[in-house]
Amino acid sequence: MRSTLSFQDASANQTLRALLGLRELVLAGELAPGERIAELSMVEQLGVSRTPVRAALQRLHEEGLLEALPTGGYAVRSFSASQVRDAIEIRGTLEGLAARMAAERGVSQTQLDLAQTILNQIDGIVAMQRLNEKRFAHYIALNAQFHSLLLEMANSEPLTRELTRVVQMPFAGPNAFVQVQGHGPEALGVLIIAQAQHRAVIEAIAQRESTRAEALMREHARIAHRNLGTALQQHRQLRQVPGGTLIQA
Repeated sequence: MRSTLSFQDASANQTLRALLGLRELVLAGELAPGERIAELSMVEQLGVSRTPVRAALQRLHEEGLLEALPTGGYAVRSFSASQVRDAIEIRGTLEGLAARMAAERGVSQTQLDLAQTILNQIDGIVAMQRLNEKRFAHYIALNAQFHSLLLEMANSEPLTRELTRVVQMPFAGPNAFVQVQGHGPEALGVLIIAQAQHRAVIEAIAQRESTRAEALMREHARIAHRNLGTALQQHRQLRQVPGGTLIQA
């Protein structure tokens, strides 16, 4: 029994290793859009057997990073600016729904206190006159925590499942284009606006103002649209976005 479990654990670890490695190759631009992925090459490069590689290819196809070829196998997908905008819009719509549900159903004081702690830490970052790499990385981590807490506040298993699936779509996650905010003269100003929206959403949820909470969260997604536009205009910034090489500007 123990040997069977050990084999299953090893197999699961290989599959995860293949998935993470292959995803990183795609998002880092090591595999070009339209390039057919050779299984044997991935086996050698990732150091796993063919079965985990095949499982990883199937998973990335489900996530939308790869497309199935008529002749068999998979190739790296490319994305139009319109497709990326749609992905952002879907995420904003679902997060707006999460905010509305949280306000309608009510949230615990523990969740409100945690939100306050996260927002206070973000305040400390945006209060700085300059953003260095370490501070910006901290902001990205806190921003991810905020969006995760918002989903937890909604207390909806179906919504959690759907939003989790959506943010796996390339460029749809709340931090997908945040890197673009860290460059340029308006960087700090954009973070200040985003933080003001964070606080307004939590305030609306606490006061059970569901319509306002939903509208604020959907408006919050407009920052990602703005960052996408900036990245498309400045190709150097687009390359700084994970998977940016997949976007056909």
